[in-house]
Amino acid sequence: MTEVQSTTNSSSTGDRHTEEDAAAQLAVAEEQKLPKRQTPFSQAFVDFIPTGWAPYDTAPEQQLDSVPSATAHRDALAARFPGERLVIPAGTLVRRNNDCDYPFRPNSAFAYYTGLGTDREPNAVLIVDGSVESRDVLYFKPRAPRTDREFYADPTYGEMWVGKRESLAEMSAMTGLECHDISRLQEAVSASDPQVRVIRDADPGITETVDSLRSTGSEEADQELYEATSAARFCKDQWEIGQLRQACRKSKVGFEAMIEQIPAAVANGRGERWLEGTFNLHARHLGNNVGYGSICAAGDNANTLHWMRNDGDLRPGELVLIDAGIEVDSLYTADITRTLPVSGRFSPAQRKVYQAVLEAQDAAAAVARVGHDHREIHQAAIRVICEYLAEWGILPVSVDEALSPEGGQFRRWMVHGTSHHLGLDVHDCSEAARKDYSGPLKVGMTVSDEPGIYFKKSDLLVPEEFRGIGIRIEDDILITDGDCEWLSKDTPRQIDEVEDWMAEIWGRSTK
Repeated sequence: MTEVQSTTNSSSTGDRHTEEDAAAQLAVAEEQKLPKRQTPFSQAFVDFIPTGWAPYDTAPEQQLDSVPSATAHRDALAARFPGERLVIPAGTLVRRNNDCDYPFRPNSAFAYYTGLGTDREPNAVLIVDGSVESRDVLYFKPRAPRTDREFYADPTYGEMWVGKRESLAEMSAMTGLECHDISRLQEAVSASDPQVRVIRDADPGITETVDSLRSTGSEEADQELYEATSAARFCKDQWEIGQLRQACRKSKVGFEAMIEQIPAAVANGRGERWLEGTFNLHARHLGNNVGYGSICAAGDNANTLHWMRNDGDLRPGELVLIDAGIEVDSLYTADITRTLPVSGRFSPAQRKVYQAVLEAQDAAAAVARVGHDHREIHQAAIRVICEYLAEWGILPVSVDEALSPEGGQFRRWMVHGTSHHLGLDVHDCSEAARKDYSGPLKVGMTVSDEPGIYFKKSDLLVPEEFRGIGIRIEDDILITDGDCEWLSKDTPRQIDEVEDWMAEIWGRSTK
């Protein structure tokens, strides 16, 4: 009894000390402005943490191979807005939930004009200012010294949390840009008085700062900048084309990995997600990430154009439509769709629909050349599709009537467009003026060619043998001064080639 009482008394004293300690720690945490979950740092720790580190490597950073391309882009932008100050933010980290952020991906205009890819550089800002001698300046948060509290306490920038960041000199060596601390941004925006424009949607905080400091500028002027930076990406230079070729080659590897995994996807259930995960693995290993959320749509799910749930099963005898592309470290992305027979062989009905889509794709590619408008790619494809719909007795009017502005009945079975521009964004240049987007094709443009036919299982106007079949074939093509170049040509698309491709992969995987 005495021992228990003694323990109880000791415990009460301990509880009191614990409460006092907690109150003291809370006060220190408030003083240090720490996140709620972070324990305050003692003075002993603060004195100890900067000691005993090897010096940073002083070897000069290697210049990014994107620098010549990005420099030329900035030159063209400055010429488009002479004497003006153009503010191009990278964007901010976006919260996923609680204190977890989504992986950072910079605004495409920022990537285009700085040459920075992967996850660089949150909260940074590029200023292209034709009114001063140092025209192009990158403002970002450089590495803090190890004696700085940021080094160990800041989960956004601290080296202990997110790894070693570049110094101003290192970032300058990488990008070829003059670099300043982001703390100097307000001074740069408000200095002198030229016209100031900002990419408004990239970083709301930066936009608010610009709006509060500039004396010359407007939202209409900002929109003009946004449209111009989008339209500037229509025609790719040789470096950009090389990045897109690389993205297509790497995406083929991802498709082959998915084909290899089809038997496992069938056996394990929820096979669409199995394929999605397989492609994501290769996208992260071979590049920066997927260029967009992959569509892995089996059976009737293929008839939902943006099937993103990817939670269905793969069933023998059905098809699986896979729309996926790897975004390489420079952030240029492929966009490829293949519709594959789960069992390795197309059924007669599947072959009929696939052949129609294939011929529509070939017809579209035939007009994908200088001298034609971008809109003609779609027009060529849907004419072929309408002819097949009429042949099968599905189209309720004549082909010409369906294709007329007053018609459009074919859109029940192909509601989307056949082509979009491709580059840093999977739907690149989308903020450019509509007349430019759908206008004349020019050398260096990269576009998709992606007709499809979608026969929902519940569509009673469709012959029963076709119901539940959804097929899209998509390739990435480059406009040249002659026939277009198929950037994704290494990924088989002909019926027999697809079947042989799958058989070869499955044969390799069983050896």
